[in-house]
Amino acid sequence: MTVPTPRRPILPGNKLFDSLPGASDPAAIAEVAHRTAELLVRGARSTEDAEVIARVVKLADDYGLDELADLWSDSPSDSLPGTLWRLYLLRSWVHSHAEEVSREYATGREYAEVHAVVAGVADPPGPTEVREMVDAVLRGVATGDFATTLDRAAAFARIVATGRAHLADDGHGQVLSASKLVEMADQLQTAARTERAGQLW
Repeated sequence: MTVPTPRRPILPGNKLFDSLPGASDPAAIAEVAHRTAELLVRGARSTEDAEVIARVVKLADDYGLDELADLWSDSPSDSLPGTLWRLYLLRSWVHSHAEEVSREYATGREYAEVHAVVAGVADPPGPTEVREMVDAVLRGVATGDFATTLDRAAAFARIVATGRAHLADDGHGQVLSASKLVEMADQLQTAARTERAGQLW
């Protein structure tokens, strides 16, 4: 019996965004959003190619968060493209505000110990550790169980939200921001359940 040679996962190349349909065609945009999300999550599954994994993690760095927003941000939160958008948004935010995020995470885990175990941030959780954790979550898109990846991201967002609420010193603004992080955590957890049911697309 001949064992087929494993195919290298096909990931978006440099032309990923060049042929996006115009904003006047929402149905076509939705189709492209789902197709590229499916390619990233299902196409990269089980790969051990370090270059492929690195490209998945750094997609927003390479193409720009605005490009991903054009592609995925209007997708429902319980869809594959909508879920990917939230993961990349979370990573970009953590990398841009690592000092603040690490402080909020350190505070939040005191009140959310169970979520801290799921999130898996190294101790003590400094700026480098929270960046490494969120990158590890994105690597899970390509290498791990996608539902577990979503659970980790949800737990992380919930802990940071808890810390932000406890550290809030400007009143309404930080509390509102914390509530939006909780909403993202809820959406990611819902997506994880949907993925386990085989219904996330």
